[in-house]
Amino acid sequence: MKIFSTLIIILALLTSCAGEQVLVITERGGQHESFAAAGLEWLNETGKEMGFTVTEINSTEPIDKEYLDRFDLIVQLDFPPYTWTDTAAEAFISYIEEGKGGWIGFHHATLLGEFDGYPMWEWFSDFMGGIRYQNYNATLTDGDVYVEDSTHPVMQGVEPRFPLQDEEWYIYDRSPRGNVKVLASADESTYYPPTEIKMGDHPVVWVNENVKAKNVYFQFGHSKILYEDENFLKMFRNALEWTLDK
Repeated sequence: MKIFSTLIIILALLTSCAGEQVLVITERGGQHESFAAAGLEWLNETGKEMGFTVTEINSTEPIDKEYLDRFDLIVQLDFPPYTWTDTAAEAFISYIEEGKGGWIGFHHATLLGEFDGYPMWEWFSDFMGGIRYQNYNATLTDGDVYVEDSTHPVMQGVEPRFPLQDEEWYIYDRSPRGNVKVLASADESTYYPPTEIKMGDHPVVWVNENVKAKNVYFQFGHSKILYEDENFLKMFRNALEWTLDK
């Protein structure tokens, strides 16, 4: 028993000395593999600079409340809000509502609806502003993003308006505005090639201030080309610093 207790203490000390711990939940393979692979590479390199360590998982099977207690931040890197186990969902809700750590989500995190036989996760829909996914631009489209709140830490140093290439620009049944704080939106008049698949009021970066956890969602996240974009990288790094209280 003494040896076991000593090992537990040593492990705890090693964890505490390792800096912040970041959990990355991501899918691998498929059409978004380039974004996930580039994101993990960038996060690991950025972690060396900022003093955090990345743990990658590709399903929610390992997740329970004790598992999430190890982490200061969850990055949902193109992982959808379905296929979660009941235990993982319960642990995640507790993590967010109690402010146990931060959360950064990308792209697939708002695939909210009935997919592959799974029902919509109502809590996650509320977390994302009460939205339901409806459509997307299957033909990848360029378009401008304009910043609505330049004072927010996530948007510090980001250009007031900047283009993004080859995005899918998700469409929802309603705008999340009013239920979340919108930081940036898409200017649908700049879409190229032109498309009729538009939303009107189209937020693409927002935070939910109704939960204790610091959180930010980025609608974009289709390909690795984003990691060549200075504004995207600035927002991502800002989000890391803000959620990790750097």
